[in-house]
Amino acid sequence: MQKKLIEVCYTPADYEYFKGRFDIVVVIDVLRATSAICSAIHNGVNSVIPVSAIEEAKKYQEKGYLVGAERQGEIVEGFDFGNSPYSYMKPELKGKDIVLSTTNGTRAINIAKDAPTVVIGALTNIDYLCDWLILQDKNVLCLASGWKDKFNLEDTICAGAIAESLIKTGKFTSNEDSSVAAKYLFLAAKDNYFGFLKASSHRRRLKKLNLNEDIKFCLTPNQMDVIPILRNDRIEKLDF
Repeated sequence: MQKKLIEVCYTPADYEYFKGRFDIVVVIDVLRATSAICSAIHNGVNSVIPVSAIEEAKKYQEKGYLVGAERQGEIVEGFDFGNSPYSYMKPELKGKDIVLSTTNGTRAINIAKDAPTVVIGALTNIDYLCDWLILQDKNVLCLASGWKDKFNLEDTICAGAIAESLIKTGKFTSNEDSSVAAKYLFLAAKDNYFGFLKASSHRRRLKKLNLNEDIKFCLTPNQMDVIPILRNDRIEKLDF
């Protein structure tokens, strides 16, 4: 039986080199967009509409939507919230359709949206997501959102964790050095994500904004059994 592929793409800028060869794309933005999306869907938000540009987010806001917008780690002035996972845990958001625009994560989602299946990955839902990916038995690409089209540690480590989990089954293999490197970064970090990422650029960026609680939340694995999936430009809960 031929093994399926599990590969890692470090940034949306590199996606064109992988595009079209994978049945499932897992978009990852650990700090914080995909962690926030997982929280939203887990807490009963009906759907999250990912938009890349602030101008597009404003158009949704004018139509009466609740809109979260983040740039440089901060809430964009005039919007309801940013991309803190805690913002999406409020009871009043249950059943709502929310629009989200972030520096990296929502852009990565939209870049990958033409793939056959796009799902949302984070450390917070990692084991549940991996169990589902293994059952699909299809070629999988982990697309790290990075930081402004540059490599970042936390997304790569999360992607490496997914790659390691799938490869261990014996049903998947990796050919790309990017995937091998991501796997070894995960193995180096897995016993202490928080400590390993202490010097990472985005963690330092968020720390300066006094977002340590968000960081701790996003780096704590397996808090929720949920798989957000992109359907018709909206992210919804996948029943699994």
